Amino acid sequence: MYNYNIGVIGGSITDKTHCDIAYTLGKYLSSRNCAVFCGGGSGIMECVSRGVHDGGGMVIGILPDGNRMNGNKYLSLAIPTGIGYLRNFLIVRASDALIAIDGYSGTTSEAAFALTEGKSVISIDELHIRRKESDGKIIFEKDPERAVEIAIEEAEKFLLSLL
Repeated sequence: MYNYNIGVIGGSITDKTHCDIAYTLGKYLSSRNCAVFCGGGSGIMECVSRGVHDGGGMVIGILPDGNRMNGNKYLSLAIPTGIGYLRNFLIVRASDALIAIDGYSGTTSEAAFALTEGKSVISIDELHIRRKESDGKIIFEKDPERAVEIAIEEAEKFLLSLL
């Protein structure tokens, strides 16, 4: 059993710097016995999946289309949904906390869903979302290993709030 479910959200197109960050996050999350959820595609999703894979962990891709073969090659499990961007909510619902890296409107939608669900989003880059007092937190942290530690702390708080 994995200690926490951590979502990693980010763009389907990325640069080497952000890919390296996502890879490092993936390796560190697997070393901390976290199951990782992502969109299962290219860009940040593939880079984090490769890190989890190389670290011997579990990475689940929740795919927008109906074909599990369209997931990246590093996924431990590909879940085809056939529901397009609605799958973003499934990533959030499956996660105890999320880490955002780079990305555009899809990443912002996932982060907004997470905040509305009372979950924290640890953001490597700038993330501008207006939030209500009852929403989850946005925490900025550029260091990938520290971002993982914060995500684990926030996931634990979220799980305790469910008791």
